[in-house]
Formats: sequence, C-alpha cells, structure tokens
Amino acid sequence: MSDREIDPADPALTVGQRVKFFREREGMSREVLGGLVGKSARWVKAVERGEIRELKIPAVLALADALRLRDVSQITGGDEPLPMTMFRGPGHPALAGVRDAINAVAISRSGPADPLEHLRARLDSAWRARHASPDHRTVIGGLLPELISDAKYAVREYRGAERRRALAILAGVYNLAQFFIAYQPSADLLWRTVERSIMAAEESGDPKALGGAVWLAAQAHRDAGDFDAAETINREGLELIEPYMGNADDDLRAMWGALHHEAAYTAARVGQSGTAWSWWDKANRIAESLPAGHYDPMTSFSKVIMGAHAVTVAVELRQGGEARKQARQTRSVAIPSQPRRGRHLIEVARAWQISGDQGAELHALERAYRAAPETIRYNGYARRMVKELADGPIGLRRDARELADRIGLLV
Repeated sequence: MSDREIDPADPALTVGQRVKFFREREGMSREVLGGLVGKSARWVKAVERGEIRELKIPAVLALADALRLRDVSQITGGDEPLPMTMFRGPGHPALAGVRDAINAVAISRSGPADPLEHLRARLDSAWRARHASPDHRTVIGGLLPELISDAKYAVREYRGAERRRALAILAGVYNLAQFFIAYQPSADLLWRTVERSIMAAEESGDPKALGGAVWLAAQAHRDAGDFDAAETINREGLELIEPYMGNADDDLRAMWGALHHEAAYTAARVGQSGTAWSWWDKANRIAESLPAGHYDPMTSFSKVIMGAHAVTVAVELRQGGEARKQARQTRSVAIPSQPRRGRHLIEVARAWQISGDQGAELHALERAYRAAPETIRYNGYARRMVKELADGPIGLRRDARELADRIGLLV
C-alpha cells in the first residue's frame, strides 16, 4: 500500500504509519516534528518504521499535539475515541467569555468611549495583576472580556490621533489575550488574535505596539513548527522598528531587546548554535543598557531575565552541560513575575531532564507549581515531564503522581 492510498481509519495501520500519514498531511519534515516533541528526526524515523514499538503516553500525547490531533486514538488506533482533553484537561472556564469578546462584531453599548488614559491604566493594571498572581489565567480571564469590548469601542468612536492611540491600546489588549489563550485547546482563536493584534498595531503607527504584536506572532509561528515564518516576521519587525531606535526610550529599547532574544530562541529551536548565541549576546548587551529595575510587563525583557533566557537557549540546543551551568547560575534569580518565574523553573526542569537528573527535574517542577500553578497546568513541556516521572523511578513516583494530580493529569 502506497502512502497516498493510506486510509487513517484503517484499524490495521501501525502507530508509525499513522504518525507518518499525519506528519505528511501537515507538510512537516521529520526534523520539525522531532523538534516539536523534543526528539530527533532519527527518533521520528524509527517510530514511523516501527523500530520503536512501545510508545509511552507522554510521547503519544506530544505527537498528537504537534500533529494538531484532538483525538489520540487517531495515532493509537482503536474503536473508542480518546480526546486530548481526557489527558490535558479542558480549556480554562473563562475561555468562552474571552472567545465571545474577541469574536463579537456588534458591541452592546452606547455613549462616549472610555478616556484613553483610563483604558491604558486598566491595561497596565491587568498586566500587573497577571505578574502578581500565581493563578494568572483566572485573574486576566476575568478582566479580558470587558477590556476587549471597551478597547474595540474606543477604536470605533475616536478619530485621528486619538484613534491611533486607541488602536495601540487594542493591540496591547489582544497581546494580553494571547497570554491567556496560549497552551489552551483553541488554536483558531489564538491565530485570530495574533492577526488582529498585528493589524491594530500597524494601523496605530506605534513602534512599540508593532514590536509587541510581532514578538507574539513570531512565538505563535515557532510553536506551530513554522520556523521560517517565525524568523521572517521577527526580522521584519526589527527592520520596521530600527528607524525609531535613535531616540528610543527604555520601553522601546526593551522591546528591541526582546525581539533579539526571540531570534535567538528560534535559531536554537532549529539547532543553529552559533546564530542562537550570537542573537542572545546582542540581546544581553541591550539588557545591560537598561536601568537596573526596568522590567517590560509583556515580554519580561530586563537584565534579570537574561539568565533565564540562557537556560532556554541551551535547552533548545540540547547542550546539557551548558543547560546545567545556566540552571545553577539562575537558581536564586529574582524574577518579579509569578508566571514568568514558573515558566523559568519549567525550563530549569527541562535542563535537568536532558542531563538525566530526574530528581532535580522533579524538584524544579514542584517549585514551578508553587510559583504559578496555572503556568505548569497549561504548559505542554511540564505536563509531559510530570507524566514521564509519574511512571519513572520508584523513588520519585509518589511525589510525581501527587504533582500530576495537582495539575490535573491522568496517570
């Protein structure tokens, strides 16, 4: 049977044949799929050829997620559907309200729009609330519907320069929404929000708003495995902002630095070690030029975050020794954001995972949970690591299964 004649519903298909079918349907190379699941292209090839017959649940879930399958049985076969939500849980309870606010065309209100200073203050307050809360999705999920509606209404009501300011605020609101939507079962909503943020930012003419929209769009493309698109939009963003850098304030310089790090992250994901560390060095020099306490509320770009970024670059490059070194150096780093601290600790756990120290890996995941339960609950890397540890060494299973239970995993 040729690949073109394969019927994915055929119960006789092997797991490897199903993986190959869906990979090719998505137009992914083995390198891309391997990168998305934290494995090599050689591993993917071995799975597809049936050389690896027994895949653990975390590996199956990672493949299903990377191949954008909502039903795990499309890979495993079987008569009964196995929805991804059985393993990773449903979306956040506030997701429906955020979706409705983003999708709404008509805005059910009348009268004058909110003063722009008031809208900006609400957006800034929402970012502060996000950083201060361990359950940040619950906090911003409650704020977003009304904030989205009011920002949309302001764009509709204001004219001229005030409308452009309203568009910059709306782009920022959409950016905040992307932090809420990320890692939830709503890829369509995420991409719609990415596109609307870019459109609003472009129309606003505000370089920082455009930088923020590009920063998140590059992440969305990278997370989808489209590394070329991520690199292209990142470079375009840098080119568009560069003319403003001659008299840039600290906020715009921080955005400039954040875009440099995103270029480093994307290069690391595709294994370009020299390019990745070169971009990281450039970003680090920009961070060093910022005031000591400066911390960008959206990108977290700052002096203090560069060590955390170094952990991520080393992990993505699979440089075990460098990842361990950076993880140790950032052990006591004081990141002034609960969710960003939680995310960093997940990256530290990944560093210990590729180094083979499962005890340190579990310890980092437990610290991540204490810092920000909702960050680890929705993070695919963290969920897969916890699942693997729950079936791992006997001495770690009890604690790993307790953590799995706290983050809503079925083990």
